[in-house]
Amino acid sequence: MNRNIHPIEVESYRILRSRVDLEHLPRLSRAVAERVIHATADLEYAGDLVMDDTAVERAGALLADGAPVVTDVAMVASGVTARSCVCHISDPRAARLARDAGITRSAAAVRTAHAEVGPGAVWAVGCAPTALEEIIAHQVDPALVIGLPVGFVGAAESKQALRDSGLPQVSNTSEKGGSAVAAAAVNALLYGPTP
Repeated sequence: MNRNIHPIEVESYRILRSRVDLEHLPRLSRAVAERVIHATADLEYAGDLVMDDTAVERAGALLADGAPVVTDVAMVASGVTARSCVCHISDPRAARLARDAGITRSAAAVRTAHAEVGPGAVWAVGCAPTALEEIIAHQVDPALVIGLPVGFVGAAESKQALRDSGLPQVSNTSEKGGSAVAAAAVNALLYGPTP
């Protein structure tokens, strides 16, 4: 996707690249790492991110062909700037399902979104470990799972479960993450490398 890049962004990436070398990563994986670091100003992501490089490349191609993006919360969806996302967190059906099934609203939103989009979507989780656990448990057959929830309760464990699941994924090993981080990873796949 072509876009006009503001001079401030160009300078920001120049500074980023002067501080951390990510040239060893494949093209789109490097784009993901750089955009996450750019969004957070946190160089530690260079050693914290874990990516399935082949799946990242494939997901980029599928997104270019119109594959849907599903997010766990509206904040992730709002941060994805080049595509409308499917997000059922505020859907009354998800609220009803959460109440009836005794699960979190985020987990219920995964179920209702999967019923809508089916296999082949890119799933981006930046907030709720329970959404990530639901994606793993219900075998959504994703193109890619961007599992970057943040927090002290269940976040690192859910990301480890994602890596252990064998699903195509982008995750990180620490408790860090969040909506801006997940959105940055999706944007990297949609925009590709920044010059």
